[in-house]
Amino acid sequence: MKEIQLDTHYLSESVVDSNMLACTVGSGDLKVLATPVMVALMENAGMNCLSQFLDDGETSVGTAISTTHCAATPLGMKIKAEAKIISINGRQVDFEITAYDEVGLIGKATHSRFIVLSEKFQAKVDSKLK
Repeated sequence: MKEIQLDTHYLSESVVDSNMLACTVGSGDLKVLATPVMVALMENAGMNCLSQFLDDGETSVGTAISTTHCAATPLGMKIKAEAKIISINGRQVDFEITAYDEVGLIGKATHSRFIVLSEKFQAKVDSKLK
């Protein structure tokens, strides 16, 4: 792992399609961006923000997220989530994340990720199947 820099930012973007709607993913009845999809975009921003500091064989896993979803977004609208590294404690990295659509703020989150060795972590998880 390289030295992680506080205040590093990363922006993830997408366009709301039918697979991202609350009525499709089962989190609601309406044709609006599903909260779990917004959360996934937020986690993606955090993951990608941190990835530039990882060595070969390392990855990060999400360990916590606290989110508000304060505005609905319709099918076809562009969305983005911007992650910023706000603290580092060993292999734990914390983020502040904001999400926007073309009109304005749609959500905020705090998110934690933990840096792990990819193969070791996967082997441990796979051992649950035995």
